[in-house]
This record gives sequence, structure tokens and C-alpha cells, in this order.
Amino acid sequence: MSGCVLSKPGNLRAWFAAARPATLPAAVVPVLVGTAAATRDGFFRLGPFLAALGASVLIQIGTNLANDYFDHQKGADTAERLGPIRLIQNAVATPQQVLLATVLCFGASALIGLYLVSVGGWPILIIGILSILSGLAYTGGPYPLGYNGLGDLFVFVFFGLVAVAGTYYLHAGSVDVLAWWAAIPVGLLVTNILVVNNVRDINTDRAVGKRTLATRIGRRATRVQYVLFFVIAYLVPPLLWFAGLLSAWVLLPWLSLPLAVRAVRGVLVHEDGPTLNKMLRTTGRLHMLFGVLFAVSLLL
Repeated sequence: MSGCVLSKPGNLRAWFAAARPATLPAAVVPVLVGTAAATRDGFFRLGPFLAALGASVLIQIGTNLANDYFDHQKGADTAERLGPIRLIQNAVATPQQVLLATVLCFGASALIGLYLVSVGGWPILIIGILSILSGLAYTGGPYPLGYNGLGDLFVFVFFGLVAVAGTYYLHAGSVDVLAWWAAIPVGLLVTNILVVNNVRDINTDRAVGKRTLATRIGRRATRVQYVLFFVIAYLVPPLLWFAGLLSAWVLLPWLSLPLAVRAVRGVLVHEDGPTLNKMLRTTGRLHMLFGVLFAVSLLL
């Protein structure tokens, strides 16, 4: 991360917080699960695995920094905001510094991507370009996805389907049906990280005209969405077992169910920013735990 953020030593903690470490499992888990699915089918390449992991994390950090920059430009970061520290809002860095850090993150991921393209060819090139453009378009550009209710779909597609299947493709040169099934719970759980974020910010987003899916459907329906995504995610492993695609080891992710219950209870009951920030971190940890257990179950 040090290669993609600029700061004075005293502000290092603020830059670290702005990278939103609670969201980084979103970048790690799809690569782990996609790699595990490919390894189960007899394919594994260490170089592409490490490169995909690095590029994915850099794109995630770049997207978070881009959100910091573009939300400031659009006036979405007000004094009433309840989320983690924002560099520009808190006068830690200038807009130009945050924009430069964003470019460096995406640029570093693109450099790694050149190697991945040499391994996977034009499909990986397309995935890489679309991933970076989508990271910028989430809050930037003439039609920002996050401001028009498309953020949830973007996260599910790129951090679920595309990331898991793309990782599998890097190892195997094709995509098996198992990779698509494995991508569903990964995508749903990573989307729930965004759902918590949007539930927390629903009032401030409405005030500045940021029309996330949560502001469109309301707090109650968004909470239902959060629970529904958990239910579907936890149903996928037993379905894969009943269908005969995997052994009973695929039920291993159910060991994370107590943490899921804690997260659901917290989101359903509380509305205050500090508690929902805690639930945001809990949802990120849950996504990581579920993903690691899922990856292990695929290997077993």
C-alpha cells in the first residue's frame, strides 16, 4: 500500500483508514475462492495467483480513494457524515494528492495487469480495463454508479462473478460451472459490505442527492436485502452438496454462521453511525471468514 499513498509520517494512520481496510477482504476473498476452485480441478499457477491478489487489492484501494475524491467534488462529504475518516474532508490531504494517490493505485494495478494479460490473453485485458473504469465510475464520471442505485449490482458483478471466474480462468484457461456457483455467495457477501455502508449513510446521502439503492427503497427494505443476501449465500454450499458437485466438506462455511447472526442482529436493531461502522467491519470479517472456509472446503 505504501506505493500508492502519499502522506507525511504523522498522517499515515489517516491514509491507512482512508484505504478502508475493512473493505479489503472484498479484494482478497474472490481470488482465494477462484484459486481454490481451480486447484480442486487440477489447475494452479503461483505467479498469476499472487499477481491477481496484488492487482485486486490495488484496485480496491484505488476505488476507495476515488470515492474520497469524487464524493468531495460532488459535495457528498458533509459534517454530518457518519463513516470512517475522509482525507479531504478532514484536511489530511488536498484533492490533488488524493487524486494522485488514486492514479498511482490504478496505475500499479495496470502494470501488474500486463503480466496477467500475458498469461490469460484478451479476456483478462477486458476484465482489467472494465474493473478500473468501473472503480472510477462508481462515484465519478457523468453517470456515477453509486449515485444512481447501481452500486450494489456493480459490486456483485465485479467483486463476485468477474473476480472469481476471472481468477479461475487465469489458472485453467477456461471457466467451469463450479466457478460460477462459487462466485454467487462471494458476490452476495461482499455486496452486503456496501449495504451496511448505505444503511448507515441513508440520511446524509438523501440530503445531498446521492441516490443509492438504499435511499431509493428505504431503510427497512435495505435491511431485508441484507438478510436475504446472507440467506442465499449460506444456502449455496448445501445446494452444491445436494447436487453432487461437492462433498459434505462444502458445509464448512457454516461455521461462520454465529458471526453472521451477530451482524444481522446489529444491522436490524441499530441505526447510529458508530454501531453500523462496527457492523461494517463485522461484515467484512464475515466475508473473509466465509471465503477462507469456502476455499478450504473446495480444496478438501
